[in-house]
Amino acid sequence: MKKLLYLSALSIVLLSCSNAAKTENIDDLISAKNVKALNEKKTALQADIAKIEAALATLDVKKEEALVSVLTVKDTVFNHYLDIQGNVNTKENILVQPEFSGTLTSLTVKAGDRVSKGQILGRVDDAGMSSQLASAQNQYSLAKTTFDRQKNLWDKKIGSEIQYLQAQTQMVSAQKAVAQINAQLAKTVIRAPFSGTIDEVFAEKGQVVAPSVTGLLRIVNLGNMYVSTSVPETYIGKLKLGDQVDVYLASLGKTYKGKVRQVGSYINPNNRTFGIEVSVPNPENLLRPNQVAKLKITDYTSKNAIVVPTAVIQEDGKGNQYVYVVEGSNGKTGTAKKVVVTVGKSSDNVTEILSGLSANDIIVTEGVNTISEGMKLNF
Repeated sequence: MKKLLYLSALSIVLLSCSNAAKTENIDDLISAKNVKALNEKKTALQADIAKIEAALATLDVKKEEALVSVLTVKDTVFNHYLDIQGNVNTKENILVQPEFSGTLTSLTVKAGDRVSKGQILGRVDDAGMSSQLASAQNQYSLAKTTFDRQKNLWDKKIGSEIQYLQAQTQMVSAQKAVAQINAQLAKTVIRAPFSGTIDEVFAEKGQVVAPSVTGLLRIVNLGNMYVSTSVPETYIGKLKLGDQVDVYLASLGKTYKGKVRQVGSYINPNNRTFGIEVSVPNPENLLRPNQVAKLKITDYTSKNAIVVPTAVIQEDGKGNQYVYVVEGSNGKTGTAKKVVVTVGKSSDNVTEILSGLSANDIIVTEGVNTISEGMKLNF
């Protein structure tokens, strides 16, 4: 018995001396700045640590139970979206300006009125052009009568050709004078360029107006709305005319179904983007120019995809992404198994799984951070 105690004590002393020697040896290597020997020591220690971790992974398996939520994976259609911001607009939103200088003699509309294309909105004083028109029409009537008579004589070979040509020229000149005055008079009448709503009126009856000075009123048509935005050039070829687009208006809390109606042919060299326009229906007349819209454009579709909630995907120390699958499920219990997966694109808080899972696999969706491989699961 005493011999056994002596051998045990000797072993402890030798082990202590060995550890002290190792410590002193490392200190000596550091003092001697022996880089090669230190790297060898480091490699040996890392190998020992790896062995310890491997042993712990096998031996230190948690056997306790955990309450989790699970989900059975199914084949489904997966869509990936490009989320981008744009502005609501309409091409029928203009300031109506007078084409003729003068006093505004009438203004027949007010803000909020619905108008039709071509409807008279107001008039500008014609500065006596109506009288000029009457005089020009009389001169034209006389010139036409003279020409008709001269033509009858010329058809009977009576008179000279020069008399016939002079009468014809005078008639044509008088006719052009009447047309010119009519064109000028038409500019004194202010008409709606398209159907829409009078949004604002800036002038009053009796005010002196002139072209290119100020607008008389604003007219807007909310029936032809669209969203314009810029898309990164990497999406060239992925967007086509007629593609469906979800248009979300945060200010309204509504989502509209739009369609791509125009795809730009020019790349902006400053930001490497091209423009698109998405037509948007406006049945309730709630859309307004310059509203901010969020576009959700489908740029990738997989018809038979395996998708899981993005939050259940975890990453281990080696950079592998994995999920927990339930093995041996009886509908209420099972065992946790770590499965490494290859992930694809993510959209709307779900991620496509390219490999590692199959349809009808049962994955853990809630409680994934509290379990480990081999643990018994209750659900």
